[in-house]
Amino acid sequence: MNGPASNASGDQSTFQYLFDRKSVFVEQKDVMPPPLPNYDALLPFEVSKNTSLTFAIDPKSVSIGTDDVIRYTVVITSPSGVRNVRYEGMRCGDGQMWKMYAAIDEDGTAWDTDTSTDWEKVVYNSLNAYHTALAHDYFCNFQTLAGDAKQIVENIRYKRALDDQRPRN
Repeated sequence: MNGPASNASGDQSTFQYLFDRKSVFVEQKDVMPPPLPNYDALLPFEVSKNTSLTFAIDPKSVSIGTDDVIRYTVVITSPSGVRNVRYEGMRCGDGQMWKMYAAIDEDGTAWDTDTSTDWEKVVYNSLNAYHTALAHDYFCNFQTLAGDAKQIVENIRYKRALDDQRPRN
C-alpha cells in the first residue's frame, strides 16, 4: 500500500516532514513609509560601546505586516548631529534578513523610495551592526517575531532585551 510517505515505487526518500519544508516568503506589496519621525519621541537602543553613533527607533513607525515583516524607522545620529533616517523591514525567519524601503531625502522633508534595497542577511560582526542589535535584542526570538508591534516597542522603551527575558538553564 502506498501512503503519503512513499511514492509510486515505494521510495520513501521523497517524503518531507512539515518542519523540513522550506518556507516560501511572499512580501507584502502595499508597503508605504510612515509619517516622518518625531525626533523628540525616539526610543534609543544600544548597538556597541565602540561606536560614537547613536541609534533610535520611531515607536509610531513600528508595525508588523501580513508577511510577518517588522517594519520600522531607525534614526542614526553622528556626534555632530547629522541624522541618517531610514525606513526598513526585518524578517526573523530565513536566518534574519533586513531591507531598506526608503530614506529621508537630502532636504530632510520627505521619504526617498529610490533608495530601497534588496533583502540582505543580518551580519553579526559589523562595528555598527544595528540590525544585529535589533534582531537579537528586540525583534526576533530566534526564527520568530518576539511579539506584536506594541510589545516590541515596550521592550525597546524599557530596555528589556530578549536575552534578559529568556529562561536560564
